[in-house]
Amino acid sequence: MRDGSVVYLDGVSKVYPTAAGEIFAARNVTIDVQPGEFYSLLGSSGSGKTTTLRLIGGFEIPEYGSVWIGGEEVTEQPPYQRDVHTVFQSYALFPHLTVAENIAYPLRIAKTARAEIAGRVEESLRMFQLGGMGDRRPSQLSGGQQQRVALARALISRPKVLLLDEPLSALDAKIREEVRQELRDLQKQTNLTFIYVTHDQEEALALSDRIAVMHNGQVQQIGTPKQIYDRPGSLFVAQFIGKANFLKGTVLETIGETAAVEVSGMKIWAAVTGDRPPLATL
Repeated sequence: MRDGSVVYLDGVSKVYPTAAGEIFAARNVTIDVQPGEFYSLLGSSGSGKTTTLRLIGGFEIPEYGSVWIGGEEVTEQPPYQRDVHTVFQSYALFPHLTVAENIAYPLRIAKTARAEIAGRVEESLRMFQLGGMGDRRPSQLSGGQQQRVALARALISRPKVLLLDEPLSALDAKIREEVRQELRDLQKQTNLTFIYVTHDQEEALALSDRIAVMHNGQVQQIGTPKQIYDRPGSLFVAQFIGKANFLKGTVLETIGETAAVEVSGMKIWAAVTGDRPPLATL
C-alpha cells in the first residue's frame, strides 16, 4: 500500500480464458490515486480502462495483484462492501421511482433516518440544479438532467471515491460540454476523488489532474495533462494524444535530457522523453 493513496492498484491483472488461450484484459496495472484527485483512465476500446475501473469497484476480481481503498485491502470484497459508488454509462435510474426517490435510494438501503434523508435529498436537488423536479420520473427528464440525477444518487452517501464509466458518452456534443464543466466544478466543490473512464482525449485533458493512458491492457504513461501532451513517453502515446510528425533517425549521443539524432544526413539535438534511448536507429 502506498502512503496517502485513496486508491492503490498493486500489479493487478485480469485474465479471461478463451479457446485460443488466456487473454489479459488488464496486465500488471499499478496506479495510485490521491485524495481529492480527478484521475482519468484514457484509452481506446479494448485498452483495459473499463476493466481496471471494474477491478476498483469490485465488479471483477483480479487473478494477480491487490486492490487497496482508503488504506484497506479490498481485493476480494464485493462492491457493496467498498466505500465507492459508480455512475454507469446507462445511468441505471429506476424508472418507477421519482427523481427524489432515485436520489434517496442509497440512504434508504442504509436505513438512514427519514428526516436526514429528506434534508440531504433537498440539498442534492439544489446542488445539481434539479429544484422543482423531485416528483418527476426519469422518462420526463432530458439526458443531461438524468445524468445529474445519477450523479446526485452516487454522491448522496458521500463515498470515498466516485467511479465514472464514460458517463457523458450518451449526450449530444453541446450538452456533453456543459455537463463536463459541471462535473469538474462539482469535483472541486466537494473535493471528492473521481476516477473517470473515457476514450475522448480532449475530455481527459480538460478534466483531469492526472491521466493514465492505457493500451492493450497496460498502462503506457501516467502524468498530468501537460506532461502527457508535451512529453509523451512512447510513440503510442504521442500518436494517441494528438497530431504529430515522426522522423526516422539514428541516436548518435546523449547528454543529460537531450540527444543528438542524425536525420536525413543532418545532426539534430532534441529533448529526450520516456526512457533514455540507446545509440540505435529510432
